[in-house]
Amino acid sequence: MTVPFSTLEFLHREIKSEMLASFDRVYDAGWFIQGKECELFEREFAAYHGAKHCVGIGNGLDAIYLTLRALGIGPRDEVIIPSHTFIATALAVTYTGSTPVLADPDERTYNMRAEGLEACLSEKTKAIIPVHLYGQAADMDDIMLFAGKHGLTVIEDCAQAHGAVYKGKKVGTFGIAGCFSFYPGKNLGALGDGGAVITNDSEVDAAVRALSNYGSFEKYVHVYKGNNSRLDEVQAGLLRVKLKYLDKVNRFRDEVAKRYLAGIKNDKVVLPVIGEDRSHTWHIFAVLCETRDDLKEYLAKHGIGTVCHYPVAIADQRAYEGDGLARLPVAERIARNELSLPLYYGMSMEAVEYVVEMINKY
Repeated sequence: MTVPFSTLEFLHREIKSEMLASFDRVYDAGWFIQGKECELFEREFAAYHGAKHCVGIGNGLDAIYLTLRALGIGPRDEVIIPSHTFIATALAVTYTGSTPVLADPDERTYNMRAEGLEACLSEKTKAIIPVHLYGQAADMDDIMLFAGKHGLTVIEDCAQAHGAVYKGKKVGTFGIAGCFSFYPGKNLGALGDGGAVITNDSEVDAAVRALSNYGSFEKYVHVYKGNNSRLDEVQAGLLRVKLKYLDKVNRFRDEVAKRYLAGIKNDKVVLPVIGEDRSHTWHIFAVLCETRDDLKEYLAKHGIGTVCHYPVAIADQRAYEGDGLARLPVAERIARNELSLPLYYGMSMEAVEYVVEMINKY
């Protein structure tokens, strides 16, 4: 049996007619930037989260970067981020001229821990960016409590956690803003790049909206030295279709994850842990194995696709060589040992059981 790591085939086949109708609607309207589809998607995505505002952005990295700029975070400032996350979180901080400060995560959930934040504090610290990594909501009560105690702003990186919930409330609505990516492989993915910022703060909404549009509130009048980072009409229309199916997709992914959690019984493989009072949307099903590379090769020989998220810790990336970022033990171990198993909408239970069987035989 061959099991790919991921495929969009089943979802896209199921919703093909709606997706093509959306494209036709945009094509026939002849308006491709900042039109009705983006406006409607922003309204619907905000409503889905119970947020007041949403701004469609060109990609997830820009969503974080422009939010930081909207908050006035820049040179001489420091921003605390997890030591284990996709590099976009760090790059967004770097692009503002501020300094990313790394906090080691919880090795069981892979998410930021409030306990590790105290050591990251300095008089330059202005904000914290918790990442709801792999689809699981971070421990927002403790993070918000810590932030409030020290007068810090919280910006949530929700790029992998569309629809995740913490204590009955969707992620992205705890801090000043929630930042999303709609990269095609996400649980809510476009057919190209895309992103969004949600917020309940009208000033942040207005500033991000202007910054993403060349720094302009009014055509040819520029308040900021802005960027061109806008969610186009084609992607917005396609995302409107997919948003209707997001909860269904997440429920399916949860069923696959439950099969893995119940079926995998191998002492060499450490399964992920779900924290209390939160949901996991399983963008990634990440396990740890001290012989990760050997396990990956073994599964490949049996037709099973896997991916490592992320095999080089941020502090070890050549891009940050010489920046003095802390090399932290948990991030280093996860980078060495993490392996992501196949999980996608439409995955057959036969395929799931085959993956379980092969891992248990390893």
